[in-house]
Amino acid sequence: MITFTGLLCIVFTLLCYLLGFQLYRKYKKDWLNPLYTAPVILIILLFACHIRGDTYQQGSLVFNKLLELAVVSLAVPLYKQWSFLKKNFNKICSGVVCGTVLGIISVIGLAQIFHLKQQLLASLIPRSVTLPIALTLSNELGGYTTTTVFFVIFSGLVSLTIGPKLLKRLGIRSKAAKGLAMGTSAQMLGANRSLLWGEEEGAMGSVAMTTSALFLSVIVPILPLILRM
Repeated sequence: MITFTGLLCIVFTLLCYLLGFQLYRKYKKDWLNPLYTAPVILIILLFACHIRGDTYQQGSLVFNKLLELAVVSLAVPLYKQWSFLKKNFNKICSGVVCGTVLGIISVIGLAQIFHLKQQLLASLIPRSVTLPIALTLSNELGGYTTTTVFFVIFSGLVSLTIGPKLLKRLGIRSKAAKGLAMGTSAQMLGANRSLLWGEEEGAMGSVAMTTSALFLSVIVPILPLILRM
């Protein structure tokens, strides 16, 4: 049964996101993305109302359940873009595999350099896939889900902010390449950003987001063996 405090936490979360979204829509600044602003506003509200972090976590469990349901929705982009996927199968597979593998290698390399604990490494490995899948993979690897949430959002926001500028500076004009890069690195945020460029970029971004999550889910069973090497 949801307590009054739990209900208040849910309302606060929704209101903070809506306020952040309105700010972003009005001023069109990347740093005003609701994934930046909503947590900041929410933290201020929780402090003002003297609501503890563990109390908020218990009260907002409904959002965790919704994230689990969101995993199923990842099949929708694949279904909608099935003909596009078949037509560009080689491009998509090569882009997604390279992007995902390089992301894993970079995390493992940094973990070796900074001597990170295995649990922290397990939390960082799924950072490059969409959040519902990342949480599942983090649990399977024995990581900290709260750490995974932070780095998935942080990684997506960084990729969203610098990705378009980097692609422009590198002179990459291929619609397929731009969509694949944004969808693989920034996931849902990148797929939405790709859609603003055009239909082909948006399709590539959506498919890249889904296929990268599926690819990482497939190779996760062998990751513990790699981590012990």
